[in-house]
Amino acid sequence: MKTVSELIQSLEVLSLRGDANAEVKGICFDSREAVQGYMFVAQQGEQADGHRFVPQAVAQGACCVVVERMPESCPENVCVVQVADSHLALAQLAAAFYNHPSRELKLVGITGTNGKTTTVTLLYWLFTALGHKVGLLSTIENRIGEEVLPAHHTTPDALELQSLLRQMADAGCSHCFMEVSSHSIVQQRVAALHFAGGIFSNITHDHLDYHKTFAAYLKAKKAFFDNLPATAFALTNADDANGRVMLQNTAAHPYTYSLKSSNADFKVRVVECQLQGMQLELDRKEVWTRLTGEFNAYNLVAIYATACLLGEDKERLLVQLSALEAAEGRFFCIHGDRQVTAIVDYAHTPDALDNVLRTIQKIRRAGQRILTVVGCGGNRDKSKRPEMAQISFQRSDFLILTSDNPRFEQPSDILEDMRKGLEGEDEASYLVIPDRREAIKCALRMAAPGDIVLVAGKGHEKYQEIKGVKYPFDDVAVVRQYLCSETKEK
Repeated sequence: MKTVSELIQSLEVLSLRGDANAEVKGICFDSREAVQGYMFVAQQGEQADGHRFVPQAVAQGACCVVVERMPESCPENVCVVQVADSHLALAQLAAAFYNHPSRELKLVGITGTNGKTTTVTLLYWLFTALGHKVGLLSTIENRIGEEVLPAHHTTPDALELQSLLRQMADAGCSHCFMEVSSHSIVQQRVAALHFAGGIFSNITHDHLDYHKTFAAYLKAKKAFFDNLPATAFALTNADDANGRVMLQNTAAHPYTYSLKSSNADFKVRVVECQLQGMQLELDRKEVWTRLTGEFNAYNLVAIYATACLLGEDKERLLVQLSALEAAEGRFFCIHGDRQVTAIVDYAHTPDALDNVLRTIQKIRRAGQRILTVVGCGGNRDKSKRPEMAQISFQRSDFLILTSDNPRFEQPSDILEDMRKGLEGEDEASYLVIPDRREAIKCALRMAAPGDIVLVAGKGHEKYQEIKGVKYPFDDVAVVRQYLCSETKEK
């Protein structure tokens, strides 16, 4: 157990009142979790101001409160610490409380719009195959070695994050690979972590409901690299227009990877691409991989580069790369009895959807049609809805617009926004079916032998969120039910 004085050593304290020698049993930022001996950190949130709940936390036994604004009154036996930024303070306090576990691991973070989950998941499996005990923090799941834990956010809150890293370090993990969301960067959740390296995948239209402007979204991603230590590496996609922007102010050692540029530090070339996989030329050597598509070529060269920068043997890497399989819900193929192939993919941004459909177009055989089922999430960036519909229409032979996670919006309103991207298009080439199960069922029944059905948007998710309730729903399970009785999956 640490005292208040020990925990706040790394904080920029504006003022302090009360006993700083009080022992802290735990830290919380939700007043409902405050109990005897806890430290409560009051944060200004999007929905509520934590400063309003200081009296409640104190009444429940909090021995210390960390605030940006000093409370009008507080019992003398409660220590009050004033800081300029309580979000940053929470990250620093959590790191100190758990004895800075990231310093005991080779922690690598990846940020970008698309490819984060695939990259960290494949890094986890690659390093596991290489004989390391590895931690994983991803959208799909968290892992401590072989132990699987549920993931509630792309990047956990600062307290959960430090707790998970401490468990990893204590369990003997040598590495951890984690997704770093733009939200977590802005909210300072990753501020007190010691990274061995950072990866930038790409940046496209997404999360403008939160960041408001693309410039703010870009700034959030760049801040991750600006804060990397000089001992770390900064690996960026040279083919992305903003890839080198990430390196402008970083103290870390800069490296680039590319599919197109001859000047990159790590280069890849697609030799052959099929539905079952692709042949790559990587570091001047050819390797077959079970993943397919240019977007996966980028993921794989980023993985290879990261492993090289972490000191792994190149020959062993190439052998293990060929055995890797796609992350759950990422270009997941199901082959049916009628020679119909369904692909379930998480693509929920215009760029990701375009990449997946371009890949299918390149690898389909003559006469094979593409039927796409896609929707857009509710209470999220509305501006991408028409664009996603337009991309799906242009790159498919038939399109079905449907519901995704409507959340607190009416599915009909979301679909109407999507239809704006189809104004002037042939209405005989698309349908609007709000019920997602019926939409998938319809597409599979319409498919002729040899056709490919893409079900996009939800990927690994096992639910559909409607009016605050998460109802069980699994795209893969629905496809299996209606495509065939026996399936072969890859």
